[in-house]
Amino acid sequence: MATQAPPYRPVLPGFPPDDTTRGNGGSTIAVTLRYAPLAFLLGMYTPVLEIDGQSVPASWGRVVTAVALGQHHVHVHVPYLMPNRIGTAETTVLAVSGRTVELEYRAPLLSFLRGNLGVPPQRYPGLAAAVALLLVAVTLLACGCVGLVVNATA
Repeated sequence: MATQAPPYRPVLPGFPPDDTTRGNGGSTIAVTLRYAPLAFLLGMYTPVLEIDGQSVPASWGRVVTAVALGQHHVHVHVPYLMPNRIGTAETTVLAVSGRTVELEYRAPLLSFLRGNLGVPPQRYPGLAAAVALLLVAVTLLACGCVGLVVNATA
């Protein structure tokens, strides 16, 4: 699936001109990397961003990289304990002269799921399952506490 930058617009009043400061007369790819607050432990790990197989220095937040014109393969994952990689996601984008391709990556809440990478906004994979597991854990904890109180008063 290819994501295309906005179409070329001529320089007219009300339209900004092309940004010629980009290298090689090229374009940029901006990837916003996010993790859910429920998965706060992911904040301890640095995500891996690769464009056309080349590693790009990345951290959680927005990462902007100048690229040449044409089609580019974008890959993101988070290195983790077990399994070694979680939230693997990839897409192909088309970079057009003087434009920025905006992408958003959302890390999953469960380690065995893939991440979401594409045009913003994206959803957190596994959100419903993670909330359901959290509710089950809280319910079991509450039942255990009630059982201890009833047992202690008997």
